[in-house]
Parts: sequence; structure tokens; C-alpha cells
Amino acid sequence: MSTYRLKSVFEPASVAVVGSRSRPRSVGRAVIGNLLEAGFAGPIALVNLHPAQMEGVVCVRRLRDLPWTPDLVVIATPAETVPGIAAEAADKGAAAVAVLTAAMGQGPGSPAARLQTLAREKGLRVLGPNCLGVIAPHARLNASLAGRFPKAGDLALISQSGAISGGLVEWSMGRSVGFSAVVSLGDALDVDFADLLDYFATDHRTRAILLYVEAIRDARKFMSAARAAARTKPVVVVRSRHPASAVPATAAAIGTHTQQLARPDAVYDAAFRRAGLLRVRSLDELFAAAETLGRLRAFPGRRLAILTNGGGVGALSVDRLEALGGTLAALSDATRQQLDAMLPVGWSRTNPVDLLTDIDADRYAATIAALLDDPENDALLAVNVPTVLSSSLETAQAMTGMLKQRPAHAPRKPVFAVWLGNDAQATGVLNAAHIPNYPSESDAVAGFMHLVHHREAQAALMETPPSLPEDFVVDTAAARAIVDAALNAGQRRLDPIAVDRLLAAYGIPTAPVAAAADPDEAARLAAPLLAAGQPVAVKVLSADIEHKSDVDGVRLNLVSEQAVREAAGDILQRARSARPDARIDGVVVQPTLLRPKARELIAGIADDPVFGPVIVFGRGGTAVEVIDDTALALPPLDLRLAHELIARTRVSRILKAYRDVPAADERAVALVLVKLAQLAADIPEIQELDINPLLADRDGVVAVDARIVVGAGRRLHKGRGHPRFAIFPYPKQWERSIELSDGNTAFVRPVRPEDDALFREFFTHVTDEDLRLRFFQSVKHFSHEFIARLTQLDYARSIALVAIDPGSGDMLGAVRLHADANYDRGEYGILVRSDLKGHGLGWQLMRIMIEYAQWLGLNLIEGQVLRENRTMLAMCEQLGFRIQLDADDAMLMDVSLPVGPRPAA
Repeated sequence: MSTYRLKSVFEPASVAVVGSRSRPRSVGRAVIGNLLEAGFAGPIALVNLHPAQMEGVVCVRRLRDLPWTPDLVVIATPAETVPGIAAEAADKGAAAVAVLTAAMGQGPGSPAARLQTLAREKGLRVLGPNCLGVIAPHARLNASLAGRFPKAGDLALISQSGAISGGLVEWSMGRSVGFSAVVSLGDALDVDFADLLDYFATDHRTRAILLYVEAIRDARKFMSAARAAARTKPVVVVRSRHPASAVPATAAAIGTHTQQLARPDAVYDAAFRRAGLLRVRSLDELFAAAETLGRLRAFPGRRLAILTNGGGVGALSVDRLEALGGTLAALSDATRQQLDAMLPVGWSRTNPVDLLTDIDADRYAATIAALLDDPENDALLAVNVPTVLSSSLETAQAMTGMLKQRPAHAPRKPVFAVWLGNDAQATGVLNAAHIPNYPSESDAVAGFMHLVHHREAQAALMETPPSLPEDFVVDTAAARAIVDAALNAGQRRLDPIAVDRLLAAYGIPTAPVAAAADPDEAARLAAPLLAAGQPVAVKVLSADIEHKSDVDGVRLNLVSEQAVREAAGDILQRARSARPDARIDGVVVQPTLLRPKARELIAGIADDPVFGPVIVFGRGGTAVEVIDDTALALPPLDLRLAHELIARTRVSRILKAYRDVPAADERAVALVLVKLAQLAADIPEIQELDINPLLADRDGVVAVDARIVVGAGRRLHKGRGHPRFAIFPYPKQWERSIELSDGNTAFVRPVRPEDDALFREFFTHVTDEDLRLRFFQSVKHFSHEFIARLTQLDYARSIALVAIDPGSGDMLGAVRLHADANYDRGEYGILVRSDLKGHGLGWQLMRIMIEYAQWLGLNLIEGQVLRENRTMLAMCEQLGFRIQLDADDAMLMDVSLPVGPRPAA
């Protein structure tokens, strides 16, 4: 449903409140009171079996008795009555209901289930149940149980907790922070995070979005909406590490190291990071983020200048800045000389700039001006400690006055303020000037880093990954056959031989393995290796023993057949003694790899009940859980994301060269992670995969030991695409070859993130006139951000198909389709190389695009074409598009095409 009819939730023309009682302290009366106090301009009604007259409110016994149709109906009645009232609201023509009622049950036949069913049948949007309600200050709407009505602003708050919503509203009242909307989701039977992210991403009154998350139910829908919203405005999220309403862990036994390391909160963290959201760890931080985002916009850089009249506070600010990964700015020589001339002898002459305790307000403000002009910093933290020698109020007035009078050409840098001493007048001056101010230097530095991290997340969303090597070839069919054979045999864990073959199918180097049923066979298999001077490793072979070291089931560096025979016998005896319940199939024999300067890593695939497959990377070895140096990422991955995943671990530091140890081949490590992500995409039945250790040195990588768990798995996502990926993977099934009218062929495939260079070269073959016809304006410069928007796609909502010359690899043309949040309509765009017009390429790309729209389930394709672009209009007419003059611009033609039923991909 997404944004469908949500305008009636936040900008209703009229509101009806259905309450079970009309007593003064009832929920219904409280909501009516909030609506009246907020000054809601539309009609208001109270629906109650025993209506009591209220000034300015229509009072009736039933919704059907209303003389007008309510846009929004607020329901606060016993649970059993809610579905019937919601049905009556839908029949009356209401667009949405907000259900404040709690304890509506779960499962078939419950009031909650009945409400959800009728909402879908009647197209009724449902907020809640068990929600606080909705507040939209710009619409003077307070249809909630919140104790206060916040001022209008540009922050949207979406919370699963009504208490958090109410608390943030209360917090905002003492500050100049306002909201575009405050909404609590409650049980979210219908309207969820994704719907509201889509709505506020395009809401012109909302500049930043704040989320309080306990649990996500539809991970793909959430990720798609979150990524789209984060590209347009800051999205800040806070989530408890142990939320009460989180989805419980799966009951299946956790076998692999990677599965144990993929803890739920770490997976949520990886999801938020991948979506470009800024995660904070507490409500205090969320408040600080709201303070910062409500008043400042993102800025380039992370160098902070600190100004204080108290040296101790300045030192604490530096400590906090370093702890959070920020950079202490330097002072330029010119600024130091300028400050020497205006400040008393004894000032610090470095950053933090300590002005001493007797500094007056004017020199404090002049110092700020000098620091803002210094090119060596990106932002300023101003700390004021109250003393008997200086006035906090006068200092605040001097600073805000100076900032207001700065010339327009002066550098526009953010200023963060800490005015210690709780001087309400000084704080009021700062608030009036929209300067974010904080109760402590720690909060202020955190606010600075919030903006830094948000800007870096935005930049990461636009980065172009390096190209995959040409030899990145996988044998999906071979891997599929291995997994199918295991499933048909009723196996959940692949045996070591199958594991070795499956990894080989994806080009992941392994230490070759052979299985032996007894000690004598182990000795025979080891003989050729020993003859070549290769030491041998022997390990227990049992699908029932998760960790070989638990039963002392590993022997390394064996150099004779007798040693192998004895080791195998000892391993089998110990394993059977330690685990008499386990099936022991023998031992595995493989060469002991002598790579003395290799690093032990772990890489693998884990399975999360909400987000599906997760890629895990970190420091390996037998103590991997104790060391706990790991990072997680949601697939699919490209090389940029893989390198970023590696960089988030401590072990990444020793992948670099140090002392006499050469640097490891980090690109080979990253390539393994990309291949694992591709394996998870190609074969959804792989539930867990564990490579531990993965040895890495300057010569590359090799998997020494690996385990793979397979199974049918629970489908997490309906419709198209991978059944378990939270992020829609590269739609490989849309690759195809086409024949052009001149007899040549072209290869058509979806756009990839690494296609930056391909597009740049393509644009050199397009005339200025054709670019103007496509983009409705002259395009002279193709910035990185411009091309990133063409290549960085969320395949769940957008598709761009490029046609490539199979011989030269050159790009010949492209078509794109972007679906709206409701998956009802899609907007298209197309561009073909200017020297290839008339070859039928545009026609074929349009036909494939239409087919994709059918596959995606859209109802309508639409676009705008310049009236002078007769070639495009003629092609649209031939394809069956309806063509009409744009109502707002006589230079444009609107084209639209109804889409038929979905064909098979």
C-alpha cells in the first residue's frame, strides 16, 4: 500500500473520534481536547453511544449519522468493537483510521486479524493499533494522547513506542525544535516504517527523519524505502540492543561460527549502515541528533575547532572527539597571528583555543569570527564557562550578533554551542538564533559527529565500486547440483568433499581434501603428499560434531605415514569417547599449509530471521567468538562494499605491511566476500557457510577449513526476486542478446554500480541536442553524483538496462524505469547513442522495459516528452502510448501506457 491515502493521516480535511465513553477523562474526550487545543481547522466529531454536547464538536451515536465524511477516524474503543467500527468508517468513505486500542490479540479470528483483513479489502489505511496517535503541527492536527502539542518544524518522528513519541514531544517544548509530524506505529498492522519513510522522503516540510525502531517485519520493504529516503535527507535511527518486541531467534541449533557471530543487533546495525541511516545508541543521542539536524545541514570535512574559556572542558572535548573518530583541526599561522594581536598573553596558541577565564564577550565573538575564517577547520565548537568576570548572556548575544552580521561571501561553517551553567536567558538567545546548543561538551561533539557520519554515509551511497576482474566466473550449475544432491539425500551439512567442490565452483581457493574411513586409508591418502615433502593434517569427519577442536579432533604437521595412521586412530578413539551419540564417518586428510606470515581470517554466510543472508568477516581461529573481531554486511556486495566491510574490523590493520611481514592481498580477501554474496544470491538453500580459517598473505587466500549448512529455509519476501534477500539483488535473469535492424547484435543487461566509466564514455557519443531532448536542459558537465544516480540502483524499485556492443564493450544506449512507492506507476527514460539512431535499438529497449514493468506488476508506464521530440513521440504512438498535452507546461507532452498481466521472466 505504501503512501496510498497517507495524506489523509497527516493532512485530513476532517476528523471523527470514536470513544466508548463521554466522561471527561476518557481517551476519546482527551483526543477531542487535543484537537481543539491544537486549533484544527476542519470539522471535528465525537462518536459515542452516550454523546455529550461539546462546543465546536459534532456529537453523534454512530459514524453513519455524521452529516459529512470524515477523512481520518480515531478509534479508542474495546478491542472486539474495533473491526466493526473500522468497517463502518470505510463504508462511510473514510480514508484512514488511527486505532489507539491495545491488546487486540494475534492470529486468525482475533480482532487484529479481522481489522487487517477488512483494511486490505476496503483500501482503508490503519495506523496502529496500540498507538499514541498522530501529530502534524503544520496542519494544526493533534489526534493523539500526547500531553503537549509541539511547534511546527522540519523533523519527522516515527516511533514504534508511544512513550518515546510523547517523550520527544515533551523534550522539544523547551527548545526551538519543531516537527513536521510525530507518529507512533504501535502494532503496525498496516502503516509501517517503510510507508512513512516513503511519505516523508517526498514531504517538502520534512528535512530530516527520526526513527525509534524495535523490530522490522518486512526487511526488503524497509530497506528499499530507507535507502530511497536516505538519498534525499538525513534519517537517524535508535534501537535498543534488546527490544521487547524483537523477532525471536530461530529455534534451530546454531552450528557455525559465522551464525554465532551474526547476533541480531549486529545485523540491524549492518542493515542501517547499508541503507545510509545514521544510528545512535540512546535517546540522549537521538535528542542530540534532533538538536543538530533541526538546525544545521551537512557539511564537508571532519576537522573541528574548539573554543573555550575553560581549559579543562576543552581537554574533555578533545578526548570525546578522538573517541568518536573525529579530527582536531589545526590553527593556521595567519589565524594564530590574528589571535595573538587580540587576545591576552597566555592564551593557548593551539586548538583547543583557550581564552582564559577573564575574556570579555566582544573578544569571544571576535575569536569565533577568526576561527570561522580559518581554512584549516570545517566546524566550530564554542564552549562558555560562567565566571564572575564574564556574562554568559552577553557572550551569547555577542556571538549571535556577530554571526548574523557576517558577510554573505564568508565561509558558512556550522557552530555548535555549550553554555554551561543553565542560564535560561543565554540559552534562549542561542535558540532564537537557531544555534544548536547542548548541556555538555560530550553531547556537542556527538552532534558534530552525527553530521559527519551522515555526510559520509551519503557519500558512500554515491561511491563507485572498482570493477570485478574479468576472470570472475562462477559455475552456478555445478554448485546447484551439489546442494540439490545433499538435499535429496536428506543432508543438512555438506561433507568436506562436497564443500571443497562447491567452493571451487565459485573460484575460492581451498586446501584439497580427501576422506578416509580408517587409519590405514588415511595413511595411503597421505603418502603422495608426504612423498612430495608436504606435511599432512588429519581431522575428524562427522556431520554431528560442529567444532572439531571440541573433541581434540585435529592434528597438524604430520610428516610420516605412521604418524598419520596413529593420529587418525587417536582422533577416532577420542571422538567416539567424547561423543558416543555422534556418527563418525572417519577422518579428512589434507596438506598442512605452511604459510608462516599468513593471517587467520573468518568469512562466511549467516542466516537472520528478519534480514535473511548476512555476510560475516573478521579475525579467525579457534577463539573467534572470544576475540569477537567481526563485521557484518547484507548482500549483495560489490568490491567497494567488501573493502568497507574489511575496514570495519581490527584485523584489517594487520592485513597491512608491518615489520618484516608483507601486506596481505586484501583485494583477494574482498573478492572472496563478493563471491560468497554471489553464492548466497544464486543458491538460497545455503543457510550457513563458515570458512575458518581463511589464510591471507601476499600470495592470496586459501580456505583451510569450511562448513556449509543447507536447507529449504523460510521464504521472507513475496513476489519477485530472491526469496530471502533484504536487498533486491542484481536481476541477472534480464540479461539477453538482441538483434538490430542492421543485422548486428547487442547484449542487454541491467546497469551495475561499477558502470560509471561506461556511462561517461557513452555520453561522449551523444550530441548536445539529444542530451537536451532527454534531460530537458543543456548538460555540459557529468558530475560523479549525476552518474552515480544513474548507476546506483535499488532494483526493488528501479531498473536501468544498457545495450552493449559484444565486440568492443561500448555502451550503445540505455532505458530506465522507476516505480513509485505504491508499485502502481513507473516513469521511464531512454537515450540511444546519436550515431545509432534508426537501427531499432530504442524500439527494442522500450519493448524490454515494458516487459519488465509487466513482470514487476505495475499498472501504468508514464513519461514526459518535449513536443519537439517527434521521434520519441512517434515511437510512443506505435507502442500504444496515450499522448496528450501536459496541463502545466505547453512545451511537454504526457505519454502513458497501461500495462497488461505479468509474463514469466
